[in-house]
Amino acid sequence: MFELDFSYSLLLIICLVTACGFEFVNGFHDTANAVATVIYTNSLKPWVAVIWSGAWNFMGVLLGGISVAVGIINLLPVESLIDQNITHSLSMVFALLLSAIFWNLLTWYLGIPCSSSHTLIASILGVGIAYSLLPGVTEAGVDWSQAKKSGMSLLVSPLLGFSLTIILMFLIRVGTRKTEYGESLFKEPKKDTPPPFWIRAILIMTCTSVSYSHGSNDGQKGVGLIMLILIGIVPTYFALNEKISPNKLRAPLSEIGRVVNSMDTRPLSKPDSTTWAQTVSLTGELTSRITPVASLSAIAKKDRFEVRKDILVIDRNIKHLLEEEAVVISQADRQVLQRSMKEMRKVTDYSPTWVILIIAISLGIGTMIGWKRIVKTIGEKIGKEHLSYAQGASAELVAAATIGAASQFGWPVSTTQVLSSGIAGSMVASKGLKNLQVDTVRNILIAWVLTVPVVTIMSGTLFFLFRTIVDW
Repeated sequence: MFELDFSYSLLLIICLVTACGFEFVNGFHDTANAVATVIYTNSLKPWVAVIWSGAWNFMGVLLGGISVAVGIINLLPVESLIDQNITHSLSMVFALLLSAIFWNLLTWYLGIPCSSSHTLIASILGVGIAYSLLPGVTEAGVDWSQAKKSGMSLLVSPLLGFSLTIILMFLIRVGTRKTEYGESLFKEPKKDTPPPFWIRAILIMTCTSVSYSHGSNDGQKGVGLIMLILIGIVPTYFALNEKISPNKLRAPLSEIGRVVNSMDTRPLSKPDSTTWAQTVSLTGELTSRITPVASLSAIAKKDRFEVRKDILVIDRNIKHLLEEEAVVISQADRQVLQRSMKEMRKVTDYSPTWVILIIAISLGIGTMIGWKRIVKTIGEKIGKEHLSYAQGASAELVAAATIGAASQFGWPVSTTQVLSSGIAGSMVASKGLKNLQVDTVRNILIAWVLTVPVVTIMSGTLFFLFRTIVDW
């Protein structure tokens, strides 16, 4: 399999199955975010709700693109971590997988809505930080600019969920005050009695939207995780998107070479001059590798990962140079560089269809299992009152819009955080802060605060341990 020994092939399969297991756990860990409102408002029977949600999670992964997946891949500069020892790559993969799955299972067992996004990103950070602390390592083990972007999206999204839900609840109350159903929207649903048709339709629509958005965002994280595994263990086969014609690389390379070579380097600092010289050199090397081949699959196997590294380093260098005030460059040339690098990154930023499909299946099936624990927390324990129609619809509508917008920009957000914050906001909008159950909110906040440091330390420790064992 991929020219690996039997033992390594077996370990690769185990890694891939484990990654699917993470997405499966993510599915039943986060199911409640979509189905709690339709179950607690009697809009759908539980078994119908989870099957419906699972189907739309599946569709979200298939149709949601890979922008978030690329962000997850780029968080860990895998081109720096990979060396000739495949066991080092396996150490990296198993450390982050085991840490993420353990924490997800623990918080699910305790019935605490905890962010799978936080968990995965923290496990990746732990491996990257641990790698940078190894003797003799000089390069960064984490792309901190990408980590900062991911961190900000995870921090801001629950605040948006909380505040926008309060605003939406106010607008619904004002807009329906004089209508026939105005008062019933904010009352506890009658036991085992479905809501009026139009309210039920809205709640099912919001459930569908959250499910699809969850698949398009959280599902992409699983795709990114699988790609990290494949690039880390068998880079020869997955470093490049071999479906792209070399002709689509030659023109951008030529434009990059023209602009970079024409830069005035006199105002540059010594480090920036070194970055510029490296970019010129790598652009020339990459051009010489691409020019003679008819397809990317014709590149020698030993050189394919080097081509990937060259593209990523050129991209990183150009972004750095364009941010420096000392770099004098016209707006037209700036746009040429940005457009050319966007074309070049299509070779490295991709995912095979089969990867997307297995993640979609894992998330979809996981969504249909194990939903009760978290549903009970969201439906009964965040607020002191039973979830009303208006609260459920408001929280889910805000969650779906927030997650959908984040997916379009390639930002990883937590469905759990956004929706739980929205439910809390809906409770506050009804009767103020006194309407929140302090113990539950405290437990959720503690889990959110502890996730990143605990999982980061756990992942880094396991990485050190596995590396030590394989090098012993």
